[in-house]
Amino acid sequence: MDINDFGHHSHIEGTTLFDGKRAMKGYALNKMCYSFNAGDARAAYLADPEAYMAQFGLNDAQKQACRDENVLAMIAAGGNIYYLAKFAGIFKLSVQDVGAQQTGMTVEAFKQKLVDQGK
Repeated sequence: MDINDFGHHSHIEGTTLFDGKRAMKGYALNKMCYSFNAGDARAAYLADPEAYMAQFGLNDAQKQACRDENVLAMIAAGGNIYYLAKFAGIFKLSVQDVGAQQTGMTVEAFKQKLVDQGK
């Protein structure tokens, strides 16, 4: 298998390809999430999420995904998981919480799936 085996038409179920187009689409969202490296930025977001999102120029889909704390919708809106991890941390969303969102499962079912796969 070489790099060409992962061409534009390849698709891995349950994943969203993060390419240049998606990076441009998600720039504002990713920039906002990157700002959460600073504690004062996290506090400002929690104090007034709407104003904080407006400050970064998020579009309506990105704002709604943030309101819903839906990481999968944030990815669809151009978010990069590495930056979104900062957002998830604000709301104490674990890796299992995000995995459950990505698979459409409950957190409990997702955790059980992980246990079952480890057997």
